[in-house]
Amino acid sequence: MDSETAQDQPTLQQQRTPQDQQAPNDQALEDQQALIAQLGTSQESVDALVGELRVLDAQLEALASERNQHRLLHQVCDALGELGKLGGAQLFWGTAEAVTTGEDQLGRVRGRVTAFESRVGELEARRQSTREQIDKEQHRAGLIEDELFEAQEEEERLRHEWIVEREISGLHSRPLIMPWTWGGEDDRRFQKSLLGALAVCLILTLIFPLIRLPLQRAPEETPPELVLHITMAQLPRPPPPPRRLPPPPKPTPQQARQPPTEEPVKPAVEAPPEPKPAGLMVFKQRLAALADTQINPALGAQARINNADNSVGTPERAMLTSSAPGSSGGINLAAVSRGLGPGGGTERNAIRGGTLTQAASGIGTAAAASRPVSGGPGPGRTDEEIQIVFDRHKAELYRLYNLELRRDPTLQGKLILRLTIEPDGSVSLCRLHASDMNAPDLAAQVVGRVKTFNFGAKLVPPVTIIYPIDFLPAA
Repeated sequence: MDSETAQDQPTLQQQRTPQDQQAPNDQALEDQQALIAQLGTSQESVDALVGELRVLDAQLEALASERNQHRLLHQVCDALGELGKLGGAQLFWGTAEAVTTGEDQLGRVRGRVTAFESRVGELEARRQSTREQIDKEQHRAGLIEDELFEAQEEEERLRHEWIVEREISGLHSRPLIMPWTWGGEDDRRFQKSLLGALAVCLILTLIFPLIRLPLQRAPEETPPELVLHITMAQLPRPPPPPRRLPPPPKPTPQQARQPPTEEPVKPAVEAPPEPKPAGLMVFKQRLAALADTQINPALGAQARINNADNSVGTPERAMLTSSAPGSSGGINLAAVSRGLGPGGGTERNAIRGGTLTQAASGIGTAAAASRPVSGGPGPGRTDEEIQIVFDRHKAELYRLYNLELRRDPTLQGKLILRLTIEPDGSVSLCRLHASDMNAPDLAAQVVGRVKTFNFGAKLVPPVTIIYPIDFLPAA
C-alpha cells in the first residue's frame, strides 16, 4: 500500500496546474478582507466605548468636590442623630422647638445626600458597564487579529508552494535471519576472537618455561635479644685506723680512794609513733602483701635468700660498773685502747677489789647475716628463678588478657618488657620495650602488675632484663 501511494503521489502533483493554485489564493483573500472588516468594526466600537468612558470619568471628577461635601454632611447627620438618641439634642439646637425644626431639617438633608449618592452610584454603574464592554470588544478584536494572522500565513504558504517530482525506488531488502540462527556474522566474529585468544595462550605457554627465575630464600628469623645488665656493687671503704690516745696520767692514791660519782641517767625519749594508714592505703597495703610471694630458697646453685629484717639491729651497750665500795679503781687503759696500751701489771693492779665488764655492741648483727662471704659481688639471678616467678603469676597476666580479649576477640601477639630487679627482689623499673599488639590498655595493666612481683631477696646487684610474654587465645 505504501509503494502504491508513493507511486500515485507524483502523478497527482504533476496534474496540479497554476489555475488550481489560484482558486485557493482567491478564497484566502476573501477571508482576509472579511476579517479586516470585522476588525475595523470592533475597533470602532472600542473607540466609541472609550469616548463614553471618558465622559463618565469627567462627570465623576466634576462631582468629586460635591462627593466630599455630601460625605461630610452625611457624617454630621449621623452624629446629630446619635446625639438625639442620647437625649442631648437641645445641647446643639437650644430649645425644644428648635429640636423639632432641626429634625425636619436633618430629614431633608439626608434626602439630598441619598439622592446625590444614588446619582453617583448610577454613574459608577454606567462606567463599570462601559469598561466591561470595552474588554469584550478588545478580546473579540484580539481573536479577529489571530484569525487574520493565520489567514495571512496560509496565503504565504500557498504562495510559496511548488510541485515536487521524484522517482520511486524499491525498498531495501534485508535477509530474514533470527538472532539464534547459526552461521551468521556474529558467529564468525566469535570464532575469530576465540582462535586469536587460543593462539596467544599457546605462545605464552611456550615462552614461560624458558624463563628462569632465581630461587627466593626464606628470611632467617633472628631470636629476640636478651639483654642482661649487671651492675657492679661498690664495696664499702675500710674505716680509718683509730687514733692513738695519749696515756692518761696515773691517779694518785687520794683520787683512787674517792668514791665514783654516779652520773644521772637520762630517760630515753621515745619517738612518737608513726600514724597508721587508713582507708584506701590500708586496702592497698593488703593487696601488696597478698601479691608479695616468697620464692623457694633452693632456686639456683648460688642463691642465698635472707628473710631477716632489713632494719639494723638495736645497739646493746653494757654500762661500766664496779663492785668496789671505796673508789672507782681507775680506768682500764688496756681495754679502752683495745690492746694498744703498755700491757704492764701496774695498770692491771690499779683497780683493787673490783671487776669491770667489757663494752659490747650489737649494731649490725641483723645485716651481717645477709652479707656474702667473698669480698666481690655475688652471683646474678638465673633464668630459672625469673621464669619460675613469671610462671607463678601467669594466671594473673592471662586474666588481664582474657578481659581485653572480650573487647577484641582477634587480639594476640607479644609484649616485650624491660624490667630492673633490685637485690631485695622488688621491681624498681618496668616499661614496655616493644610490642606487636595494638592494645595500650593491656600493656599498661601488665606493666603495672609486673611491678608488684617479688623475686626474693638475694645478694646480687640490680639486674635489668628484657622478658617477652606471648598472649595467644585458648583453643
